[in-house]
Amino acid sequence: MKGIVFTEFLEMVENEFSFKVADKIIEENSLPSNGAYTSVGNYDNKELLMLVSSLSRHINKPVNELVHAYGKYLLKRFFVLFPHFFNNVESTFDFLDTIDRHVHIEVKKLYHDAELPSFETKRISKNEMKMFYRSGNPFACLAEGLIEGACEHFNEVITVKSEIDENFQSAIFTLTKEA
Repeated sequence: MKGIVFTEFLEMVENEFSFKVADKIIEENSLPSNGAYTSVGNYDNKELLMLVSSLSRHINKPVNELVHAYGKYLLKRFFVLFPHFFNNVESTFDFLDTIDRHVHIEVKKLYHDAELPSFETKRISKNEMKMFYRSGNPFACLAEGLIEGACEHFNEVITVKSEIDENFQSAIFTLTKEA
């Protein structure tokens, strides 16, 4: 998993909880990286799961809720860090359509070793879309947060119905815009 996922997670913890909490969740785990992440490095997804689990214990919030909240946070950061990925994108549906067809292609050019999830979209109608998420990592709740973050960014009222598998590696999201 790319390091940016780790660096942004720790930044979220520092900003929303404290530097002290961020230090604690690193210190209380035996992380192969010792919690020293770079945005371009590659790290085992188990480290992120360990950090999220520790944060869950410290703030008494379920892991899935934290991963979901992190997805929303990460979407906001991607708009800041990678504005070129959002050129000519004017809606949530347009953005979601670009993930596999544009964003992930560009990411692969930069990071050949990146293990990216699949985000396949299917427009059902002008106001409805299905997104099929698949990954080797258990982060379907993160994908759900990214989707909801996009809805907020584009200031659209969209209902997201999520069907997430038990290992959080695949999901079907049905998005319906209010007419």
